[in-house]
Amino acid sequence: MLAQTMREFPKNVSLGSLSNGLIAWLFGVTGPLLIVLQAATQGHLTPSEVTSWIFGIYVIPGLMTLLQAFVFRQPIGYAFSIPGAVLIGATLVHHSYAQVIGAYIVAGLIILLLGISGVVERVMRVLPMPVMMGMVSGVLLPFGVGLFKAVVANPMLNGIPLVVFLLLSFAPGIAKKFPPILGAVIATGIVLVLAHEVHAQGVSFGVAAPHLYKPAWSVSTMGQLVLPLVLTVVAIQNAQGIAVLKSEDYTPPINSMTRWSGIGSIVNAFLGAHTSCIAGPMTALLAGSESGRKEAKYTAAVMLGVLSVLFGLFAPLAASIPHMIPTSTIQMLGGIAMISVLTDSLHMSFVAKFKKSALFSFMITVSGVTIAHIGAPFWGLVGGTCVSFLLEKDDYKKVQVREPSLPRGSSPGPDGGESAIETN
Repeated sequence: MLAQTMREFPKNVSLGSLSNGLIAWLFGVTGPLLIVLQAATQGHLTPSEVTSWIFGIYVIPGLMTLLQAFVFRQPIGYAFSIPGAVLIGATLVHHSYAQVIGAYIVAGLIILLLGISGVVERVMRVLPMPVMMGMVSGVLLPFGVGLFKAVVANPMLNGIPLVVFLLLSFAPGIAKKFPPILGAVIATGIVLVLAHEVHAQGVSFGVAAPHLYKPAWSVSTMGQLVLPLVLTVVAIQNAQGIAVLKSEDYTPPINSMTRWSGIGSIVNAFLGAHTSCIAGPMTALLAGSESGRKEAKYTAAVMLGVLSVLFGLFAPLAASIPHMIPTSTIQMLGGIAMISVLTDSLHMSFVAKFKKSALFSFMITVSGVTIAHIGAPFWGLVGGTCVSFLLEKDDYKKVQVREPSLPRGSSPGPDGGESAIETN
């Protein structure tokens, strides 16, 4: 099946999927990278340590993205935990780099064991879909709002691509042949050049030379990092990606996604990099309608995977990329690409049962509250689920089983679950 998928790739790839893959990649190499660089500065890491960190958080997830895309034919995008990077910056102030790496390894092992046990999949089957989509909508909403903030910040630079997108979207005949999002990307490139907004000063070229690091074991460091890192990966980042894929009518390989998050996190640890996970907003971009037919959207993930690997290989150059173009421009492109996905997620949140639960999940997530170093999306899921038991118990009786279990060893087909490569 893998060989067949690779043979069919040229027929399935489209301008829209390449555009969405490019935008997802741009998302991952701008704001998130700046957070990592800020954390490295807090921890007083050396240039070689920073280079190895960047290599790990882009090359390893990039390879996993390619693997999952070709094996399962789903737009699954791997990246790294952004909340985790914020937490690590503060931890490095009081703990050694080797001790933090030891905590990475323990977190990765726990995530791997959760994937092997199948616990995560069983939990995801219990959570009401509207509650999950309420959380996803809350996560994606700031990206949609950011579109208008970006246009206000620079009306000419960011307004012209938006107008191009709307004009192309207004003509369905043209939009089918020429994706509006691609028009926005091209318009952005032209405006950036004409406005002299591409800044290449101080850019350094070179191939990354990653290092292998020896961990140290500290109960104090593990106590501060392990639980938040595990919950961030399993209950926040991966949960977002799983909900997005379900909303697009896929059967996500939950156990496999969890296992590979654990494996990637362990490999990353020895490179001095933190946990790998499913990138919720990036997966949402990959799964957007612009990426084409359902069975072809995996090609957007392939584009993301290739660009991520190349980006990590040139880590010294990577550190300069976020400064080359305005942050507001990336914000604008992401907001445009997020329109269709945000529309679908909001619709699924409030169209049927568990409306109050979905609303609580949405509001808690949008609030941005952080408790015990664990971000709002997790508490949105917890709060929404609690409300569903308190206020909407009758809805559980009305909901039929969403995903009947497959016989062990059977295959659900190219868009199905894990048995495409292995059994649960």
